[in-house]
Amino acid sequence: MTYSIRHVTNFRYEPAIRESLMEVRMQPRSDARQRCHTFLLDVTPRTNAMAYRDFFGNTIHHFDIPGRHALIEVKAEALVDVTAHPVPESSGAGSWQELDARISTGELMDMLLPSTFALPTEELDKLAQEIHWERRGNPFDCVLELNEALFRSIEYAPNTTEVDSPIDDALRARRGVCQDFAHIMIALLRKQQIPGRYVSGYLFHAKETHDRSSAGATHAWVEAFLPSLGWVPFDPTNNLLCEERHIRVAVGRDYADVPPTRGVYKGEAESELSVAVTVSKVDSPAPQELPPSTVIRSRPVKYDSTDSGQDQQQQ
Repeated sequence: MTYSIRHVTNFRYEPAIRESLMEVRMQPRSDARQRCHTFLLDVTPRTNAMAYRDFFGNTIHHFDIPGRHALIEVKAEALVDVTAHPVPESSGAGSWQELDARISTGELMDMLLPSTFALPTEELDKLAQEIHWERRGNPFDCVLELNEALFRSIEYAPNTTEVDSPIDDALRARRGVCQDFAHIMIALLRKQQIPGRYVSGYLFHAKETHDRSSAGATHAWVEAFLPSLGWVPFDPTNNLLCEERHIRVAVGRDYADVPPTRGVYKGEAESELSVAVTVSKVDSPAPQELPPSTVIRSRPVKYDSTDSGQDQQQQ
């Protein structure tokens, strides 16, 4: 299936700031499961964007906007072809002994160690006991059960956590967004020595799919490394084995490795971030306008740097 993607992000500042440095992760990956045919990044105010690949193979664009400005608009457009893959079967999933043998090589260590947002906590231990999370059966069936258990145990509720919220916030409330589901699942996978990694991207929503996650925004899910199968994608927010509706942009240990935008600016200002995303099949009529933007963060920011005499704020 081929998809057309438009992802528009607006940063507004009051008063105007003096200079911005930013990096962007919005270009879909090209790999065995999908192919990014075209990608266009348009930034206002005008600037020159450079690109490179990080340690995980994600494409990062970075740019500098000098001078005073009160608005930055980052618009990304892509055409991506996603191939449907056969659904894994338990009979070919391999054993725990095979998984342990692969882990012993050390090549998967980055996806086994605690990371910024996916780390063990007392609240995580409580959930693990509640859902009886332990090694049993074969690795694939075990992770599939975990995917469903998280779907049933935690309510999907937009705007209940922030991008930098620890997993305990969602665990205590038993409510969260796709990012929380992904971090909790990764932490539980690693607890049983199953390599897990975070995937950011997009999900194509259709009326017949009844997804819990919101349209008009980016999405997040998990890939677990399983013997004989490699990296298998799971979507605990929607209780899915990921399919051709899931479009991968970046992978990492957790969200800290793959934010769509990250940067700093000079100045002291209140900032507001709004996002609008559309994902359309190419054989469907393209939307003439983007849906209303979703404001996902709006708060005053003040950072006093006594060394440089400049105020900066991470976005």
